[in-house]
Amino acid sequence: MNAKKTLLNETLIWFLIAMILANIAGSMYMDLLPLYLQELNASVAQVGLFFTLSAIIPLALQILGGWISDSLGRLRSIAMGSLAGVLSYVGLVLAPSWEWLLLAQGLGAVTSALVAPSYGAFIAESSSEENRARVFGVVETLYSVVGIVGPPLGAWLVQLRGFKPMLFVAGILYLIATIIRVRMARNARRQNPAPASALTLDSLRGNLRSLLILLVSGGLLTWLFLTDGVRDIFFRMSFTFFPVYLKSVGELTIQQIGWLSAALSTAIMATNLLGGWLADRKGEHVAISLGFLLEGVSMLIFLRASTFPLFLLSWTLAGVGIGMMSPAYSSLMSKALPERLRGTGFGLLHSSLGVFSLPAPSIGAYLYEKFSPRAPFMLTTVISFLTILPAWFKFRPQKATPAPLAVEGQTAPVSEQG
Repeated sequence: MNAKKTLLNETLIWFLIAMILANIAGSMYMDLLPLYLQELNASVAQVGLFFTLSAIIPLALQILGGWISDSLGRLRSIAMGSLAGVLSYVGLVLAPSWEWLLLAQGLGAVTSALVAPSYGAFIAESSSEENRARVFGVVETLYSVVGIVGPPLGAWLVQLRGFKPMLFVAGILYLIATIIRVRMARNARRQNPAPASALTLDSLRGNLRSLLILLVSGGLLTWLFLTDGVRDIFFRMSFTFFPVYLKSVGELTIQQIGWLSAALSTAIMATNLLGGWLADRKGEHVAISLGFLLEGVSMLIFLRASTFPLFLLSWTLAGVGIGMMSPAYSSLMSKALPERLRGTGFGLLHSSLGVFSLPAPSIGAYLYEKFSPRAPFMLTTVISFLTILPAWFKFRPQKATPAPLAVEGQTAPVSEQG
């Protein structure tokens, strides 16, 4: 791919505007969703059950969404997912009980399955390899406005009017983003009228076969999967109960919880560019390992915190860590996946990780209630430090090998959490 004259072209800018609007809407309620469930008479155990059940739906859909992205195109896949997202907000507003929210989450899973695999793939294909981490850094810096604006706005609207009016406002923002995405998909189709690849079972099986060989080969993709999988299990186990812990143990208000999320996103925004630069100059393993270290330190502070300033310090350090590693992680993942398989690859990885972390919220709820509210967070702290070792030694740049499927070894220096 030829180097771009500018880091962000016009299409990527509009792509980012729509993504920011859509995710401001999501961030307005996502951190407060456990509290919304409790308002709808869900217990702590039922909150854990809700997040466990709602995680089942995306598992197969992520793979199919990535395959659709590879076959029909990134923008068309995102537009299709956004239409399902509009319906999910209708469900969130109208749900009479916490059980009915599962339907809205199911529609949201369709959205995530069609949008998430296309996000990193589209950015990777809009950049050159030598500046890819910096492109991810710029995109994620601008994207960080989501966490700065969304959580405080959502918390303010909840305190002012309640959950349902807040969700209605979030739905309007998402509708605007959907209109932009649909127009982008139509424009892209007019500019490139070439027929899309056929959605056949043979093409799906071929993509999955190639990806599974890469995944079990013991190379970079294997270690990315293992590291991210272990972290995903333990972070989902604890951070499902993040707002519940802060409200009941930390005695913070909903508005203060919103400001913590804003501080996290501000710190991410402030360090994403530095993280991308560090990854391009020194290697992804340096930026990722440093990010894991800062996350671990932030968790230690979180466990000892009893006042808002200490929680704020903890969340700020966590944001710095995420900002350092996110561009490098996204860039490294895009290089480990062949371009023709990136959508399916992102979908397969997200789906596989979801299988392993499926019981995590329920396990976290058990530890929270039976042992201590701090127990799940303590385990997450330990994992944050342990994952530094594989990141430092296994994510280093390696020499390319002549094997046809050795793309995971081509890791010359170069973020879509969830």
